[in-house]
Amino acid sequence: MSEDDNMEDYPTEIHDYLAAFEKSLVSVDEMLQTMMSVSRIELFRKLEPLEQAKLDLVSAYALNSMFWMYLATQGINPKEHPVKRELERIRTYMNKVKEIEDKKKASKLDKGAASRFVRNALWEPTPENEPTSKTPAKAKKRK
Repeated sequence: MSEDDNMEDYPTEIHDYLAAFEKSLVSVDEMLQTMMSVSRIELFRKLEPLEQAKLDLVSAYALNSMFWMYLATQGINPKEHPVKRELERIRTYMNKVKEIEDKKKASKLDKGAASRFVRNALWEPTPENEPTSKTPAKAKKRK
């Protein structure tokens, strides 16, 4: 079948949309082939638990998103289908994983360093600012 025959099957106004959709499908297919080429158990051994959770969530989200698109192509409104709740549930867990990652990346307060920084940043009198009469420094109390 030539490309001219395909052009007659649908309105010319949507040709660019269909071309972009086909390109996206090819990209998804290539990604799936890459993921399927590696054993899931082998892949999980190489990943940290948080990365494993992210992989599971992305996989579930991608699968449900493709089902959403399938429903749309079949004339079924996916917004009224249970797949919408599933996508929202997965998104909730993705946000929880992101919060955990953000907490790990957050800087920790080093109290000792902070106190040294504050102590050194405080103003100390210089010899020219000191009074002329020198008073002896207070001795520390011994226990």
